[in-house]
Amino acid sequence: MNKEERCIITFFTVHQALRAEKVLMEEGFTISMITVPREISSDCGVALKFECEEEARIAKILESNKVKIESIHHLERKGK
Repeated sequence: MNKEERCIITFFTVHQALRAEKVLMEEGFTISMITVPREISSDCGVALKFECEEEARIAKILESNKVKIESIHHLERKGK
């Protein structure tokens, strides 16, 4: 089986998650709003999934736009 890494950003509020989604989509990133995976605990219940190689750019853009995040998680998922 191959292992696939995925990156997830969690937020304290849904409002911040929606702001992050808007900012990142305007910047041209491919992201997905998802429910928070079971292995992660989060206050708001929604998260953004993105390509891990974009982590530094995404973190910088969110910080410069004053979007408050809870955490960035790296999760391994077993592939087929």
